[in-house]
Amino acid sequence: MLFETIMYAIVDIETTGSRPEIDKITEIAILVVVDGEVVDTFTSLVNPECPISYFISKFTGITDEMVANAPKFYEIAKEIVKRLEPCVFVAHNVRFDYSFIRAEFKSLGYTFTAQTLCTVKMSRKVFPGLPSYSLGNLCESLGIQLENRHRAFGDANATTVLFQKIANSQPSLLGEAAIQEEQKTASLPPLLSKLVYDILPERKTGVYYFYNEQREVIYIGKGNDIKKRVTQHFSMASKSSRRGMLMKESIADISFEETGNELIALLLESDEIKKLKPMYNISQKKTRAIPFYGIFQGIDFLGYHTLYCKRLKEGDVPLTTSDSSQRAKEFLYTQIERYYLCLAKCDLHKTGGSCFNHQIGKCNGACAGKETPEEYNRKVAKAVAQFSFNNESFLLVGKGRSIEELSVVCIESGQYRGFGYADAMYEGQDIESLRQCVKHYPHNRDIQTILCRFIKKGYKKIALSYRTIDEQHYF
Repeated sequence: MLFETIMYAIVDIETTGSRPEIDKITEIAILVVVDGEVVDTFTSLVNPECPISYFISKFTGITDEMVANAPKFYEIAKEIVKRLEPCVFVAHNVRFDYSFIRAEFKSLGYTFTAQTLCTVKMSRKVFPGLPSYSLGNLCESLGIQLENRHRAFGDANATTVLFQKIANSQPSLLGEAAIQEEQKTASLPPLLSKLVYDILPERKTGVYYFYNEQREVIYIGKGNDIKKRVTQHFSMASKSSRRGMLMKESIADISFEETGNELIALLLESDEIKKLKPMYNISQKKTRAIPFYGIFQGIDFLGYHTLYCKRLKEGDVPLTTSDSSQRAKEFLYTQIERYYLCLAKCDLHKTGGSCFNHQIGKCNGACAGKETPEEYNRKVAKAVAQFSFNNESFLLVGKGRSIEELSVVCIESGQYRGFGYADAMYEGQDIESLRQCVKHYPHNRDIQTILCRFIKKGYKKIALSYRTIDEQHYF
C-alpha cells in the first residue's frame, strides 16, 4: 500500500440538521490512519443541548434520550482536537463535516483549521462512471461492508475502507501535491454552497458581490479573472486580519457581473460601493477627503496657463490626484521636465525673477516674458492631455462582454457621464448612436482618478466631433 508518511483523520459526524451556523453535532467518530493502518479511534455521542427532530431521529436512530447524558462538545473538544490537528481531515463530503466541527470550535472561541480531502471527489476520479457516489451506493458498488448506516462510527469505518481502496488504486491523490490542490476549493466559506463557487466565471473580467445570510451585500470587488480573485479572498482570509476572517465566515452567496474589460469593472465597482456601502469595503464609500492632494489648472493675469497642487476639498474636481503633497509635486516636476514647463508657472518657484530652470536652459522663459502665452499654453495643453480630460468631450471605446459588443465610456465637458454597451458592428454608427447606449452614472473624484489613470496608461480618446470610430482606439 503506497501511502506517504502523512497522518489522516477519517471523520464522520451526525447532526441535528444541515446548517452549521444553527444545527449541532450529535455524534462523532474519528479514525486516525498512518501508513494505511488505523492507529487510533475515537467515537462518542454528543449532547447537542437542543432537541433532535423526529425526522432526524428516524434518519440516524439517535434520540433525545440517547444524548441526554452524553458529553457536551466542549467536554470532549480537547480529545477531538488532539486527534485532528496533526492530521489531514478526510470525510465523505468533507465540507459538511469540516464546517460543523469548525462551527462547534468557533462557539468555544477557538479557530480550528485543517487541510482536507474529500472521498467523494477522489472516488469520482478513481472509480468513474458509477451511478451514485453517496457512501451507501459506493459501498454497494465496491463491495465494502457498511454496518450501522447513518451512525458516525459505522460510516467512518466504511469511509476508511473506501479511503484505503483509493490509496491502493491511485496513491497520488493522497500526496502532498494533491492535498495542496484540494485546499484551493476546500477553503470556501462555511456558509457558501460549492455550486455557487463552481459557476463563477474563469478568465472573465468583472465585478463580484459577497452576500450574508440576510442577502445583504457585505463586499464588492473587481477582478480580471473573477473566479481567481474570489478564490484569493478565501485562501488569504486565514492569513489576513480578523476583519477578513469575519467577512469570509459571513459569506453565504456570491453574484457577479461581467464587464468585458478592466476600466468598466473599475467604474462599476466604484459606483456600486458608493451606492450600496458594503460593510467590508473601506475605501470609496464616499469621496475621499483630506489629506489627499490634487493637480489643478488656472490662468494668470498675463494669460499663461498655470498648474499647481493643493489639498483637496469636497467638491473639487482636479486634473488628477495624489495621496500626498510631496507626490503631487513630484508629478508636477515630471511634467516640467518632459514638456519644458516653467517652475514659476507651476507654483514651484516662490521668489521673483526668472525660475531656476530658465537659468540652466530647461525653461524657455515664460517666467521672464521670453516665451509668449500662446506658445507656452500649447505645451501645457499637451502635458495636461496626457493625464487629464479637463473640459474635453470624448468617448472611450473598448472590448465588450462578448465579441458581439463593445463598451463605450462617455465624458462631456470634463465630466464623466457613464458607460454602456453597443453592437460590435459599429461601422456606420455616428457618435450620437453610441451615446444612446450609455447609462448615466455620477461623476466624482474617485471616478476622475480611475479615468485619469487609464489615460496616463496611454488609452486614446475619441473626440465627440468624430463621426466614426477607429478600431485602433480600443483599450
